[in-house]
Parts: sequence; C-alpha cells; structure tokens
Amino acid sequence: MKYSIRLVFLTLIFGLLTSCTSYKPLVDTAGRSGTFDEDKAKEISNDLQHCKQMAKDNISITSNISFWLMSPTAQTQYEDIYRKCMINRGHSVLN
Repeated sequence: MKYSIRLVFLTLIFGLLTSCTSYKPLVDTAGRSGTFDEDKAKEISNDLQHCKQMAKDNISITSNISFWLMSPTAQTQYEDIYRKCMINRGHSVLN
C-alpha cells in the first residue's frame, strides 16, 4: 500500500515538473481582443518570450503543486500566469 501511494505521489510530482515547461498557449493571431482597437499579433513572439520567462520566474515547485491541487480546472500556476500575461498584453488566448 505504501509503495503505491509513493508511486502516485512521485508520478504527480514528475507530471507537474514536466508540464511547467510544456505549456504553449494557443493564440488567435487573426482576431482582436475585445479591449483593443488594433491587432496585437504583430508582437506575439516577443510577448510569448516575456510571458514564459515571467511565469518561470514567479513560481516554485511547492506553489505550483498547491495551486494545481486547489484549481478547479487542474491547471498549474505556471499556466495561469502565462495565460493571464498573454491576455493582458492583448492577445486572444484560446486554451
């Protein structure tokens, strides 16, 4: 019994660690966000790099796990920060 609990726990930890860097937001580059009058997709490469680095700099393993456990959508804190950053920069993030 203890072995199976440890295995599940290690699997969850490993999954969270690998999912931190594997998230890539799906952004609608042709459309406009409802809050902006012009297309912001021309700055998408720069925004993706900045948001990815910002998300990496502002999480820890423990905060990511606790956020994931409390999240109703089972998303990590990394994904949440990344997505919010892209949305706040005017991009239409689909996932």
